[in-house]
Amino acid sequence: MGKSDFLSPKAIANRIKSKGLQKLRWYCQMCQKQCRDENGFKCHCMSESHQRQLLLASENPQQFLNYFSEEFRNDFLELLRRRFGTKRVHNNIVYNEYISHREHIHMNATQWETLTDFTKWLGREGLCKVDETPKGWYIQYIDRDPETIRRQQELERKKKQDLDDEEKTAKFIEKQVRRGLEGKELEVPVYTELNRESEEEKVAFNLNKGATTSIAASSKTSSVLGPNALKTVEGAVKRKESSHSSGQSKEKKKKSALDEIMELEEEKKRTARTDYWLQPEIIVKIVTKKLGEKYHKKKAVVKEVIDKYTAVVKMIDSGDKLKLDQTHLETVIPAPGKKVLVLNGGYRGNEGILESINEKSFSATITIDSGPLKGRRVEGILYEDISKLA
Repeated sequence: MGKSDFLSPKAIANRIKSKGLQKLRWYCQMCQKQCRDENGFKCHCMSESHQRQLLLASENPQQFLNYFSEEFRNDFLELLRRRFGTKRVHNNIVYNEYISHREHIHMNATQWETLTDFTKWLGREGLCKVDETPKGWYIQYIDRDPETIRRQQELERKKKQDLDDEEKTAKFIEKQVRRGLEGKELEVPVYTELNRESEEEKVAFNLNKGATTSIAASSKTSSVLGPNALKTVEGAVKRKESSHSSGQSKEKKKKSALDEIMELEEEKKRTARTDYWLQPEIIVKIVTKKLGEKYHKKKAVVKEVIDKYTAVVKMIDSGDKLKLDQTHLETVIPAPGKKVLVLNGGYRGNEGILESINEKSFSATITIDSGPLKGRRVEGILYEDISKLA
């Protein structure tokens, strides 16, 4: 049977089938021929042209292997450089785009068996930056083109020149400021003690003008009104300052007790939190399961604290005494209106009355019922910082 005509349906169908990618196992790299099925590949292997190519390859197989490896590497890197530049990309994405070309060099004809081996080789040779992630290997092309390096150096040089220009401008401005300040004396305010001549004298303050404007005004009036007017203004200023200082001293005397309370409160707030919170005569709950169901989730009263972290507790139900670490205990939050003890924080050691509970933020609001801060309302105290008193 003769060969089909070029425009016959069978010939057109064969050309359509031969387009695109076929199975790799039916491709002959030496002859660069792609077969469509196993029978075609078998017939090709038995052909005379294929046998001649094998004889040529057998004479120097390393030469052909090096040639195919070099072609594969050059084409792969060229695609990576042109398509992705210096971006970090998954190696499989680049490989799939590379093999989409029908006439590409197949990897089974190169010195690398897998894509992972080829990726590692690129990293060892310094051609790409490679890194392994749970999603696979990623590669990033290293551009060593002299033109690219020259452009980068020019950009760096331009940035450095811009910075130098900014520094020169800043120095020039600073120099101009210094030159403008030369020969001028800065006006420094002088603070003097003010004394009140008589207690019946009234003192008036002009709050519309600042200290600088008053000084400037006094200097102007001194030049216009003469020395007598200047003395009058100075006397008025002294009287005002003396009355102001006397008023401040009275306020300090009145607020001395309040200042002491504020200082005490600030000192408590500055106190750092500690990692121990046990206190005698508080009610706690046993949370460890090592003691069995008999004591699990049961309440007890702390009778004694040993070395800050260990407590001797007495069970409320049975009256048994146990020695437990604080990690096996937790605080007990009573109903509103009951007494609690602050165990940690700035108010540590103070007794209080529980006012309310905020379940969303796991905090409570209490009113201090002891010490100099008695009657003070404290909000946002955490559950683990307070416990019910026995």
